Amino acid sequence: MTTDKKILRRGLTALSLVTALGLSSCTKDLDRFPTNGETSQTIYNSPAKTFQAFAKVYGAFALSGNGGKNEDGNGGDIAGIDEGASDFVRGLFNLQELPTETAICAWGDGGVPDLHAMSWSSSNPIIRGLYYRSIYQIKLASEFLKNTESQASDATVRTYRAEARFLRAYQYWVLIDLFGNPPFVDESTPTGKVYPRQISRSELFNYIESELKAIESDLKTPKAGDYGRADQAAAWALLSRLYLNAEVYTGTERYADAATYAEKVISSGKYSLHSTYANLFLADNNLSNPEVILSVNYDGKKSQNWGGMTFLINSSTGGTAKAVTGVAMGVNGGWQGNRATKGLLDLFGANKATDKRCLMTAAATADIASVTNFDQGVYVHKFRNVTSTGANGSDGDQCDTDFPLFRLAELYLNYAEAAVRGKANTATGLQYLNLVRARAYGGATTGNYSALPSLDEMLAERGRELFWEGHRRTDLIRFGKFVSADYVWPWKAGVKAGAASQAYRALYPIPADDIQANPEQLKQNTGY
Repeated sequence: MTTDKKILRRGLTALSLVTALGLSSCTKDLDRFPTNGETSQTIYNSPAKTFQAFAKVYGAFALSGNGGKNEDGNGGDIAGIDEGASDFVRGLFNLQELPTETAICAWGDGGVPDLHAMSWSSSNPIIRGLYYRSIYQIKLASEFLKNTESQASDATVRTYRAEARFLRAYQYWVLIDLFGNPPFVDESTPTGKVYPRQISRSELFNYIESELKAIESDLKTPKAGDYGRADQAAAWALLSRLYLNAEVYTGTERYADAATYAEKVISSGKYSLHSTYANLFLADNNLSNPEVILSVNYDGKKSQNWGGMTFLINSSTGGTAKAVTGVAMGVNGGWQGNRATKGLLDLFGANKATDKRCLMTAAATADIASVTNFDQGVYVHKFRNVTSTGANGSDGDQCDTDFPLFRLAELYLNYAEAAVRGKANTATGLQYLNLVRARAYGGATTGNYSALPSLDEMLAERGRELFWEGHRRTDLIRFGKFVSADYVWPWKAGVKAGAASQAYRALYPIPADDIQANPEQLKQNTGY
């Protein structure tokens, strides 16, 4: 097979697996019947069709449905939700970045204002969108596993199954991090009018951990497979992230284990930091990229929807932003939505001009007097639909840029944080941290630390390196800063100067309609 980034798009238009599997937004409704003549017997009756089903398990990360960029919202994977709002990367960005200092949106509807203001409810459509997207992808993976069990002796299918289990484990990580105690579905869940049980956060932690360890030998070794597909390094990276946040999830810290699994990725020798930070986030970031371990892949012509990188890039430009930044974004117009607060710019301190990760430009005023005024705040041009040679992407609206789920720099920072917390080798942690810093300064060592920094500085360093990649809320919670009054940013909790929020906001609510659909099994998170 080729390593073409589009490989997992092939066959998706020929197979409407959504209706074939009969999946809907509410987790109780598993008894819908296919309407297109496809059944599990016909889908899995040949290697080619098995691959099509496997492709859908991956494709649901980048595609919101089987019909392309449906303007009217019809044809989406998830019923009852605007199709663009149910896209995975769009939802992840909104829930992980918008409630923090790294992002704030000018749009005044669709549940958007409540996210930065930390005033969301259990009916917020953006929260519903990501929740059901994750549940849907878990169902897809579980259905694939159920229907390929008889083929597990085939080496190729065995690898497919391991990857499906990884993707399911990853989505369960999304749920454990954002929602805590979600409903639990796997391949043993029967089809029909079933009411999935609610799994505790600590039990789900153990499940994710056990799944990732169980599939290690069946996954391909690091970089032995196709670009955009999970391998052993992806499983190790997810374990490192899981262990880094173990104290939040279970009450018991596992920082040493986070360092151990970060080291497994690092010592594999298959990854290195990209020499140019900015090129990690461009339209040709699938080419000669030594750093990305796993990505969600996009193609402006062949995998179109109004979420993903099309959303992230278009929403961060438009109006006067292009003239102010002087940076080509590779899209025709722009939606004038997302930018950052001054809090993100302040993370760079006096090094704004020398740290090459500071891919942002203050608007006419960096201070935001009105949240809905896109011309106030800090324009972010980290992700662009422009290639490393300066050419625009293949489409003027839909973007080619891939989104990194895991990259080597995160693993360096995971190890370094464990070292700062006294749970990993100090010298090694400092070495890894300074590799990230040296790249940030164009290969120079002027930004290197002479000793491991404080926890507060470690949090700032993660913010400088990983902003807009779906990490910030998780990091702020782990460091005890997300809802507290001792670290605020503009418009935190809806207050211009920033204020503390309620402690229960560290978890999102389970959508009210899922509670109503399954009241005997699902209990709402505290505060909602």
